[in-house]
Parts: sequence; structure tokens; C-alpha cells
Amino acid sequence: MSVTLHVNGRDEEFPALLSDTLRDALRHGGYVSVRFGSHSGETGAAAILLDGRLVSADTLLVGQAAGHRIETIEGLNARVGELHPLQQAFIETGAIQSGYSTPAMILAAKALLDRNLNPTESEVRDALSGVLCRETGYLRPVMAVLRAAAVLRGEEPPPGVDPQVVDAGYLVTAFPVDEDGDTEGDVPEPPDPPAHGVFGPTTQTRSHTVLVLHSNTGPETKVVGKSETKVDAVKLAKGNPAFVDDIELRGMLYARLLTSPHAHARIRDIDDSAALALPGVRAVIHYKNVARVKYASGGQSYPNPPPHDQVSFDNKVRYVGDRVAAVAADTLEIAEAALKLIAVDYEILPAVFDEREAIRPGAPVIHDESDTQGIHDAAHNLVHHIYAELGDVAQGYAEADHVFEHSYYTHQVQQAPIEPHIAISWWDADERLVIRTSTQVPFHVRRMVAPLLGLPVGRIRVIKPRIGGGFGVKQEMLIEDIVGHLTIATGRPVRLELTRAEEFHSSRTRHPETITYKTGVMADGTLHSMEMIVLGNTGAYGTHGLTVLTVSGLRGLSSYNCPNRKFDCRVVYTNLPVPGAYRGYGGPQALFALESHMDEIAHTLGLDPIEFRRKNWVQAGDTLPMAVLLGEGEKKTVVDAPVIQSCGLDECFVQGMAAIGWERRDDPNWRIVPGKPHLRRGLGAAMGMHGTAIPGLDMGGAAIKINDDGSFNVTVGATDLGTGSDTILAQMAAEVLGVPLSDVMIYSSDTDMTPFDTGAYASSTTYISGTAVKRAAEALAEQIRERAALMLGLDEWGDIRLENRQAIAADGRAVTMESLALHSLHQHDQRQLMASASYVSSASPPPFAGQFAEVEVDTETGQVTVTKLIMAVDAGVVINPLTAAGQVEGGMVQALGYGHCEEMAYDADGRMVNPAFGPYYIYRADEMPDLKAILVQTHEPTGPFGAKAIAEIPKDGVAPAIANAVFDATGARLRRIPFTPQRVYDTLHEVKA
Repeated sequence: MSVTLHVNGRDEEFPALLSDTLRDALRHGGYVSVRFGSHSGETGAAAILLDGRLVSADTLLVGQAAGHRIETIEGLNARVGELHPLQQAFIETGAIQSGYSTPAMILAAKALLDRNLNPTESEVRDALSGVLCRETGYLRPVMAVLRAAAVLRGEEPPPGVDPQVVDAGYLVTAFPVDEDGDTEGDVPEPPDPPAHGVFGPTTQTRSHTVLVLHSNTGPETKVVGKSETKVDAVKLAKGNPAFVDDIELRGMLYARLLTSPHAHARIRDIDDSAALALPGVRAVIHYKNVARVKYASGGQSYPNPPPHDQVSFDNKVRYVGDRVAAVAADTLEIAEAALKLIAVDYEILPAVFDEREAIRPGAPVIHDESDTQGIHDAAHNLVHHIYAELGDVAQGYAEADHVFEHSYYTHQVQQAPIEPHIAISWWDADERLVIRTSTQVPFHVRRMVAPLLGLPVGRIRVIKPRIGGGFGVKQEMLIEDIVGHLTIATGRPVRLELTRAEEFHSSRTRHPETITYKTGVMADGTLHSMEMIVLGNTGAYGTHGLTVLTVSGLRGLSSYNCPNRKFDCRVVYTNLPVPGAYRGYGGPQALFALESHMDEIAHTLGLDPIEFRRKNWVQAGDTLPMAVLLGEGEKKTVVDAPVIQSCGLDECFVQGMAAIGWERRDDPNWRIVPGKPHLRRGLGAAMGMHGTAIPGLDMGGAAIKINDDGSFNVTVGATDLGTGSDTILAQMAAEVLGVPLSDVMIYSSDTDMTPFDTGAYASSTTYISGTAVKRAAEALAEQIRERAALMLGLDEWGDIRLENRQAIAADGRAVTMESLALHSLHQHDQRQLMASASYVSSASPPPFAGQFAEVEVDTETGQVTVTKLIMAVDAGVVINPLTAAGQVEGGMVQALGYGHCEEMAYDADGRMVNPAFGPYYIYRADEMPDLKAILVQTHEPTGPFGAKAIAEIPKDGVAPAIANAVFDATGARLRRIPFTPQRVYDTLHEVKA
């Protein structure tokens, strides 16, 4: 049947039932901005306006909407090239990252501004609170709404959000710091913000400011280092088709997964006959009709690290949520019904969930199959044993004046992108399998899925459109084999999208780790011997277990200089859902333990915690011997260990301490909230050090060509996850070629059409893919100079410079890029000017950070309220301050959830009890602390234009900074995250006792 709905000012017929959800009806009608986040509406991604009110189309039926006025963001879209002030403001402020939830946020803002054009910041945050964002930290969307409100009032846009100025525009010169940690010269304080706030007299903002600290290194640039708006911002602000699900293929089938209700069981038999007999069911696949091909699902470079302990469908399940079967049917409803008709005969086996229990004698053996190679000790559930020692740790303890030992526990959390995993596959006209998928690693997916499907790599094409958040969870070959198998079985296009509950228990998570530090310290506070003992829980399968835990050791034992160091790590199978890659990749676990441990040592010895760190932390010129011992890169001996060539750590702490008001720790009056003696205030700090790409392994490629009008097309294999990498790579090309960013069109992540790239992980894109783009642009620039010399009658072209869309000779004569392109393509000595390049680095320059937190602790309830987070980051030369600041802000908020409130909870049978947003709590716009990102600019000589990574380090320091702040406020030391009220309350009472 069809239903008439009034959408965006006109009546329209929709082929839908009154009982269909409004989201499905609108999407089938072409309104792709109404996006899926969950079936229960709590993400807000499917927000619409119904008679001017913000509601979720996830939970509204078509019949309930009939007769009402419906608005989607498509109704805001004017003619091509025109934008609503809200859309324009979201673009200009950098409020868009992946853009998946941007239409919903803009509609929420429109509903507010339609009734109130003078909102306060608090009112804006309240209006946005129904739309969850996993990326922005909400700061820039709030800025965007306040900016748009001013424009709609007829006022000049507020200062401080022009694309060439970051926030309030404070530019502070970084002064060198001497060996005692004091600045050489006076460091100017940033100017005070206007009393009425940076957005005008009615808004009373919290004055969130980004400070860009400029060094004098590196050449002056025109595009690089500037806050350019994102190259894909317009389509995301308008809700145009951009994501995997924004297409609908003729004859497409819908897939659903049958997953295990048991944590550990053997499948005696599967009977799918009743499901296959259901009209509309086209295929059912499971272990009895899919080839048993062993693989490891982690999207990593060839050869994938061992063990290869998975198959598409197994006759044994190892956690609640493990694959059992998949169905393809004409509709989702039929597929759901078919799942209930599949009869599975399980032999339920004992299960184990704690990594300490799993390695004890008599524990259930999780991988008892005979065809998996590469497990260290399957009989004791030991996947890997990772060991490395520098010097003599035992001798170091004997020589030390003090020895400290503390244990910490980090828990399991989910990356929780608002867009869940989704893939669509089909046969193209040449009978090649096309997989359109939300993945961070399209080239790895193509290589890995080929043997599972029995197809050569050349018959598979993987397309990655925009991703609605990745954070590492999509660095996995997770569902692509399922849609591929079903397309092969049916000959039809097949779509599979995980539900929100499946995203929690059948997707990937962060590895829980039990970490013990034992450290010997000399009387003067110098670290002398350090041991890090880790038990890592990799759940039911070993994907990423080796590499994540290795990185934990690398981060946990490389941040501070110490002559004697040891890493002893066991990676353990359990019957929990599978951990994998998550932003930070082992760093957040290690840094929580390390930075809490450093704080404990300092306080016990009566040392200032910052000065104790400064005395021991690494600096430029220091080596990273643990990188060699733990197998990173191609160095063979500690003598050849990588050398740190750039480090702004001292500046990070100088600026961070000033921004947080570190001196308040000495003011007893500040610690007490007037009239509320049960509240205690505290400040905490943590140091962060991460990495930039995997040396000798990560590779990126790029190709560039000139068009008839002097514009350029850039193709890269790198995947933009909403980080702005497409923009950053285009900026680099534009800088080399002497054109504005608008003259560079960039295309990424199609295995048929773009160069190879290992993908978006390990903070590699700016550094690795950026260098490839820069080299390709330089090669093309040389061809352009040669062509210009031909046109100008010159014998040499080395002095020709490219700028302002021209090639300019030393004598001042010039040719435009357009005339040069036309000359090469259509006139003399015709040829396409184009170049390609690829890059692999032997270096992995670490970014550094100082993380600061301010908290209030309710000593009666244990509630911790984080009131301020400051992060000062050294990421080398920042290619785009606007997008970089957004990365830091969003990363801090993810890390805040990790330390403060997010936790995957299980019952005694291994079933997750909170697989939904709400019970699994992530921060909303109206719950945010004050955020400030400080970008400390250094120059990394190995990086493109002096850049190094920034995307992952914001995850590392927030949890320990909060723990240290709680200790500062109360004297209670938290060694387990998250810091729930009950956990804090219990710890407070232990301290009292």
C-alpha cells in the first residue's frame, strides 16, 4: 500500500505500511539524512521535526506521522551551492567530523532557533542533548548553533570562528624550556576573553579556546597550517548521500545474523529446512554449507599476525554473540522470522571470563580444535607470551633506594560508533564481486576476504564511502565475508547491518588488562628499574591480541627513561566478546597504569608529581630501545634504537598547567565548595606519548593529475573516518602545487580506482599517506615547471615557482595553471601531466601531550564530576588546526567515558546486560566539562611539512588525570576504571578505615 505524508512542505506518496517505522519509509523515499543508530531511538541519528518538534523516526510509525508536518534536513537545502545559516556555521566552526549525526544536530538546532533566536549556551546544549555524537566532544556544534543564531538575528558573525582563526584566535609563541623545566624568558599569558563571552553578550560561553603555539621552524606556507574547512563538509552538512546505506540496489536482499545465546558450546547439528521453506527466504548459510577456511579477522598488513583461529562459520561457539548462521531474504522482517526457524542443537560447555581464571589448571579449553596454528599454549588458553628485557631489572631493584609495586585494572568498553557495521555486496556487470562497506581498511578487506569466498583478489572490488565513525572497531574484516557468501549463494545484492545490540556483543571492543608495575627509584627521584607485568584478555579470538598488547608494553615502558626495563605479558583467551583495535590501541590501558603509578611514587616520596615526571620523561635526543626489543620497525639492536627528533613535552606542561590553574592545588580554600562541605575539588595531570604509524610496515600511495582548467584530481587509498584526512591530504597537494584548496578534488578508498594504502589506523594517515601525496605533488610540480619553461621559451625550469594558480619564472613572466593544462593536453607535445608516489617510513615519531583534569568529588555518594579537561598536544606542525582541535576535543570525551562511566557488564553466563545506549552510558552535550585543546607546534624532520600524529593520543591521559585528581581531592587512590560512584564510595571508605 502507499501512504501520503507531508514532507518538507509538500504531500508525497510513500510505498509503506502504516505500521512501518517512519525512518524506513523516509529512507526508502530518498531521505537518506534520516539515519539508523538504533531501533530504540536513543542515538537521535534518525531525528526529524514533527510539527516543529524534534522526534526520533526510529520509534515513530508511519501511521503516527500521517497528517502531520514532517521536516528533514533536505528541506533546508536550497539550490546547489546555497546553504542554510546553520549548515554554513557547522562547516565554518569545524563542527562536522564524520557527519553521520550532523543532520540530526542541525534539525535539533533549528527547532531551538525557531522558538528562540537568543539561546544561551546551556539552552543549546540542552537542545542537542538528544543527539549522541561520538566524535566532536559537542563543543563545535554548540559554537555553530550560537554563530548561526547571531546570523539569523541579523548580526555580524561572532569573532573567532573564521576558518583562518581557531576559536578565539589566541596565538601564543612557544618559548624554550631549560633543563630545570623553567621557561627561558617570559611566557605571555593569553588575553582574557571578553566579559560577555566570545559569542556576544547573551550567550555567556565557557570560553573554550584553542591555543596554537607557533615555533619558528619550517617554511612559511599558504595552505598547510591553515584552518581550512573540510573538503566534504557541504555534502555532510546537507545530508546528501555519502554513507554505505545511502544507496538502494534493485533486487536487494536483506541479511540477518543468528548468534550464539551461549558463551561456550559445541554445535551438534543445524537444521535450516524450516527457514528455507519460508516464502521470501533466499539462502541460509552456516558451518555445514560454507567452506572451513582459517583466518584472522584483524585488518592488518600481510601476513596477518597469528593465530588464524577463525572461520566464517564454525561448529563451536565461544562467546555470547558468536556467529551461528546468516539468512538472506526479501525483507528484514522475513529474515528475522527465518532466524527463529533455524533449529540448533547445542552441547553447552563450561565457560571462563576472567583472564586470571582462564590460565589456571582445569580451566575450560576455548580453542581445542586441531587446525589452528600459532597459539602459544592452547591447553592453558595462552594465545601469546610477549617478553622483553633491557638491562638487568633484578639487579636494578637491588641498587634502588626505593621499590614500589602497584596493580591496576582496565576494563572492556566498546568503540560505539553511531553508524554500526554495514556492508552491501553485489555482482557487477563483469561478474566481479563488489563490496561497499564501512571499513577502515578496504585493501586489507579485499585481500583477506578473497580466500574465504574462493575468489581471486582481482575479482573483488571493495568500496569505502564515508564512515559514520570508526575508532578502530572498523579495522576488522567483520561482516564482509557474510554478505559475500550470501551474494554468491543467491546471485543477488545483499545488505547486512548490525543492530545496536549486535554492535556491542558481536563486534569488537577494547582489551581488558591487568597491569602490575614494579619500579625501583633512586633517592634523588631518578627511575632506575621498571617492570610491567600484564595479563591481557583477548576474548574468544586472538585478533589484534599480539599487536595491541605489544603496543601496551611499548607505550608503558618508553615514556620515561630508565636503564633497566622488563615487559612480561601473557595474552589470554576467555569466553568474552572479542576485543580488537580501539583508538589508542593499547596505549590507554598502559598509560592509566603508568601515570597513576608515577603519581603514587611521587606522592609517597614527597616529590612534586610534575617535577618527578619531568626529571624522568624522554626528550628529543633520547632513544627508544623498547621499540627494538618489542619488534617495532626494522632495527636489530638496541644500539640502533630510534631517536626522538622532536618533543614539545615541556611546553605542553607549561601551557597546560597555566590553563588549568595548577597553582590552585596549594589553596585549601579552593578545594572546598562554599556551602557544600561534602564536595571536594582536585586537580590531576598525566603525561601522554604515542606513536605515528607502524615503521617499516604502514604504506600509503597517491596519484595526482591536472585537469583542463588547472584544477587537480588526487586519488589516495587512505580512508577518511571523519578525521578530516581527505582535507589534510588535499591541503598538502595544494601547498606543493601552488593552488588554493578549492582547486584540489580528492578521491579515496576504492580498491579498483585508488592506489594501495594500509588504511586508517595507527595514526598513520597524515604522516604516511601525507608523505606519499607530497611526493606525488612534487613530482607533478616538476612536470608543470618543465611545461611552463617550454611555454615561456626557457631552457631551465629550476627557478620557476608555483603560486596563486600560476607558474612564475624568475623574470616575473608567468603562465596560468589553466593555460598550462590546455597546452599539455591539447596543443604542443600532448601528454597528461600526472604523477604517483608511495611511502613507507622507518621512523615512528612520537607525539606528546600533557593532560589535565579538574574534578569535584561528592564524598557522601562517591559521584565524581569532571568539571574541566585541558590537553596540550605536540603533534609537530599542525596541518589543519581546525580539524586537529576537533580530534583532540572528541578524543578527550571518548577517553572521559572510558575512565568515568562506560563499562560492558556481564551476568554469570557471559551475557552482556547493558547492550544499549543509556545502560551503556556515553556523554551527552549537556553533560560536558569545559574542554580546551592546546596545540603545541614543533617541527618533526621526518614528517610531511613537519607533521606527526594527533588522532590517538587524546585517548591516553584522561583516565589517569582524573584518577590523580580524585586522589588530590580526597586521598583515595583509584586503581580500577571506570570511576563509578559505588567504586569511588567504596575506595573512600577504605581510606577512612
